Amino acid sequence: MKKDEFLKEAALDYHEGNRPGKIEVIPTKATANQRDLSLAYSPGVAEPCLEIHKNPEDVYRYTAKGNLVAVISNGTAVLGLGDIGAAAGKPVMEGKGLLFKIYADIDCFDLELDTKDVDEFVRTVKILEPTFGGVNLEDISAPECFEIEERLKAELNIPVMHDDQHGTAIISGAALLNALELVEKDIAQVRIVVSGAGASAISCSRIYHSLGASKENIFMFDSKGLLHPERTNLDGKKSEFVNGSVALGTSLEDLLDGADVFIGLSKGGILNGDMIQKMAKDCIIFAMANPTPEIGYEEAKTARPDCIMATGRSDFPNQVNNVLGFPFIFRGALDVRATEINEEMKLGAVRALADLAKKPVPDIVNLAYGNAQLNFGKDYIIPKPVDPRLISTVAPAVARAAMESGMATKPIKDWESYAAGLDRRLGNDHMLSQVIETKARQSLQRVVFADAENPTVLKAVQVVLEERIAKPILLGNREKIEAIRSEYNIALGDVPIIDPMDASSRAQEALLQRYVEDFYESRKRKGITLQDAISRMRSSSYYGAMMVQRGDADAMIGGLSNKYPTTVRPALQIIGAREGVRKVASTHILMTKSGPLFLADTTINHHLTPEDIADITELVAEQVRTFNIEPRIALVTYSNFGAVPDGESAMLMRKTTAILHERHPDWIVDGEMQVHMALDPQVLENFYPFSKLAGQAANTLIFPNLSSANIAYNLLANAADMEMIGPVLLGLKKPVHILQLGSSIRQIVDMVGIAAIHAQELSQ
Repeated sequence: MKKDEFLKEAALDYHEGNRPGKIEVIPTKATANQRDLSLAYSPGVAEPCLEIHKNPEDVYRYTAKGNLVAVISNGTAVLGLGDIGAAAGKPVMEGKGLLFKIYADIDCFDLELDTKDVDEFVRTVKILEPTFGGVNLEDISAPECFEIEERLKAELNIPVMHDDQHGTAIISGAALLNALELVEKDIAQVRIVVSGAGASAISCSRIYHSLGASKENIFMFDSKGLLHPERTNLDGKKSEFVNGSVALGTSLEDLLDGADVFIGLSKGGILNGDMIQKMAKDCIIFAMANPTPEIGYEEAKTARPDCIMATGRSDFPNQVNNVLGFPFIFRGALDVRATEINEEMKLGAVRALADLAKKPVPDIVNLAYGNAQLNFGKDYIIPKPVDPRLISTVAPAVARAAMESGMATKPIKDWESYAAGLDRRLGNDHMLSQVIETKARQSLQRVVFADAENPTVLKAVQVVLEERIAKPILLGNREKIEAIRSEYNIALGDVPIIDPMDASSRAQEALLQRYVEDFYESRKRKGITLQDAISRMRSSSYYGAMMVQRGDADAMIGGLSNKYPTTVRPALQIIGAREGVRKVASTHILMTKSGPLFLADTTINHHLTPEDIADITELVAEQVRTFNIEPRIALVTYSNFGAVPDGESAMLMRKTTAILHERHPDWIVDGEMQVHMALDPQVLENFYPFSKLAGQAANTLIFPNLSSANIAYNLLANAADMEMIGPVLLGLKKPVHILQLGSSIRQIVDMVGIAAIHAQELSQ
């Protein structure tokens, strides 16, 4: 299957699988019994209704309106697809709602309006005003989008923004400020050539003008040429940027001669190296057409090594990505209950983004981009979308601008507390997979799959290949694997396939014999006969573990088609624990709203001493730090700090805590405590202010026994429907990881990434 075909199938499966679409409505209040339901609906619901009737502003107090944004489109300008209609645009609108949620914790309803009539569109949105705290207009064609936004801003008392206009303008405005600072040019003096005259180009030029650019220095082109006062075919807002300082008919190429800035918001491939050769020294080129820029990054940098280049693509430096703006602009607007998103608020976002790019970049961002060590300069003029500081930087800037410009109806008084609250809204769970995969790409490792006769595994292998996370090796019957990949159209290229049952070639027979001899030699005084060794080495789990042990592979993934002990036993027998590790252990990673939560030991050890649990805690802490996360560890049980003095597991965790405090006095680790204390820093601080965890929520939970840990992760993963990675085996000499039965493609890919990272660390 070609890459485009695979992407198409994967995208359709993604949108259809489990339950259709990408979003759902989840209750935020208890609904466990009749009393809850009587409060949620009749008769209890009458009380907030009456309060809102008396004071309409109380709708923000008793309903979700204050955190609810409508994403509204008529499908007339959907991405690069054009006028495909309201229903066909719905997947994009759902996706926009998803981005609002994961980046700024804003809830969304997407509304697709089947009309091209401006009056009908405006009236429909207007009568929905009581429902929403804000309106994000999306994918509406020009010039209608200008009129729709202007009328809604005038007629509604909630913030309205057409992101296609203003999103790119805000992000590129920040990038332009920083680029000009780097090349020491004055925005009031530079010549700016704009290719494109649609909603985004007009809005970008307006922002640049607000930032100080002179309209006399802005030359804008549409498909018919330069916007000139002598033209009679200008529609929409194009007349705002006519420029008569040059002759009608002056070409784009002519105006690039000596130009300082090129802004591309048109179509791919309209520039070439010869054209930009004529631009001024230290020129700035923002080629933002998607997916193909007006000029390719490599071509531009080859022709003009001195240029500062930005595109809309994530695979080159300086991506102008709207997700840097709209979630946080609405977050700030909602939080001060702004009546409008005005120019001052947009400029506040511009300057906040520009300033953030000049600050030291967090390790987690560098890690997500291949340990890039990003620093403010020509290849880093705008923050990255994964930067966790965006919400607490941009949203307060927007909120402050709203207050200063008179748009806020609920001013913020404690800015420090507000910023802290923004940070608490979001964890970095959506970033963890990206961190894992990016780190794995730094040095591709050979990962052998012991369960290759499985469609889910083979689909995951294709993703591993597509994303360049590892070099897969497949174990299993060749005919069965080929039949599965043919049936499911899985493209695996020239991935090696090894059948442990096949000794038909001399090389394979010799290799199998060496594996048998090695295994027999290591286990002959532990009950293994030569015949046992031959039999077990025909098993993919034993064969794969021996490949890793002998260096014929760097890591192994197995267990999807077998019971857990069937796969973990070969790893323990053949590879074993690394020096100094008395107990191999495991951890599961749960993706919670407030970030990854590590649980241990979830799959290996039954009967533990305090020393054993302390050792396991050290292994888990080591793993947590692998993801550039500082562990905050709670040793959990049913008791808090001696409240139940004689309980067996309480005593166990109390002694373990003492051991860890002695071994690691600087660690954030404490116990024994109940789980709710570990996860609620305020309650812990109120009742036990002496705790090392007081004021900080734990991100690592250590349990007193296998039963409690296993029950906890399964309960959370299934009842709370949390995404999960694991089990991650800890303490082996070489990396082997066992998949849980029913693991998804995403979970398998994450486990491959973790295995590859472990292999990288061992090789170093």
